[in-house]
Amino acid sequence: VQLQASGGGLVQAGESLRLSCKVTGSNFKIFDMGWYRQAPGKQRELVATIASSGTTDSVDSVKGRFTISRDNARRFLYLQMNSLKPEDTARYYCNERGTSWSWGQGTLVTVSS
Repeated sequence: VQLQASGGGLVQAGESLRLSCKVTGSNFKIFDMGWYRQAPGKQRELVATIASSGTTDSVDSVKGRFTISRDNARRFLYLQMNSLKPEDTARYYCNERGTSWSWGQGTLVTVSS
């Protein structure tokens, strides 16, 4: 399985970004998926999840600001990030919920104050 995340960049606090993750080599639609992030000097953490059924969840720090979604036909996972904060600065990754796939390069999000 290959994971190709994109859409990151440098933005100012309060702005928005939409991350995309192209998933190849898997039966994408049957997997629960997640977005993860790793800030400099910190461990990778879960940000948001979406089940194969479409049910979503996210950590408290991003609730109301981030929205995870998926396009099973195109095998894409998305993360809409609004009202970005400097503490959202991290490299963002996608993976299936059990994180059994190779992580890929991720996409860097930098939020300036």
